Amino acid sequence: MTARITQKPAAPKSAASKPEGRGVQSIETGARLLTALVDEGEPMALKDLAQIAGLAPAQAHAYLVSYRKTDLVEQDPETGRYRLGRFALDLGIASMRTTDPMRLASETAVALSERTALHVALVVWGTFGPTVVEVQESGSQLNMNTRPGTVYSLTGTSSGRVFTAFLPEATIKEALAREKRERADSGRVGTYRFMSRKEIDQIRSAGWAMAENPPVPGITAYAAPVFDHAGQMVMTVTIIGHDHYLRDRAEREFIPALLEATRQLSGELGYSAGT
Repeated sequence: MTARITQKPAAPKSAASKPEGRGVQSIETGARLLTALVDEGEPMALKDLAQIAGLAPAQAHAYLVSYRKTDLVEQDPETGRYRLGRFALDLGIASMRTTDPMRLASETAVALSERTALHVALVVWGTFGPTVVEVQESGSQLNMNTRPGTVYSLTGTSSGRVFTAFLPEATIKEALAREKRERADSGRVGTYRFMSRKEIDQIRSAGWAMAENPPVPGITAYAAPVFDHAGQMVMTVTIIGHDHYLRDRAEREFIPALLEATRQLSGELGYSAGT
């Protein structure tokens, strides 16, 4: 995976300036049934499915008959409940094959940086641990030692703490042992510190982390995990800024924006909370 640092691109033309054209309302209406099946994640009775989709049962049934003919939906012969069919599975697999995770992540970083006026780093699990692969700069005069290729401490940085909380325990134990053996001039950002089970549980519960003693004085960072279709953590999205700008508005504004961005990105990568 190629590491890169990006500057803000020119603002794209507003989507509102380009008319979408006339759609097919019946397709949009029927899609509500498919959305309900995806969101619920289990076979559903006609009346329940119709209620969630906001349709009359007779109207929903007509759509479901057509969906059954195309294998988008199938019906259990014993219970009569509906679930997504083979063609829906084929569509999902095709989508995953053509999805570029880093392109989606880059778009997320750009949008989040523009929304918050903060630097945004994408951090993946590399050979030596949490490794920065992209930094989207906000345009502010922020002096920091985060660049593509930077390796973070597992316990001394916000991104590392998220990996420590969400990666398999065996993976983390091995990486921590390696980090503790490193020389002080290894170049890793952040200093090892003990993390209690309580801290790890708190990060898992909250869905984000910060470092109590940031590697760079005056600079604060918050990180949150991104998951793929298999429920595996694939990266963190990390927002970085000056203390005086970030901390006062963190819980009210910036952390909610970060969590919204990572949830959306995880969803685009196929993750479901029930995975």
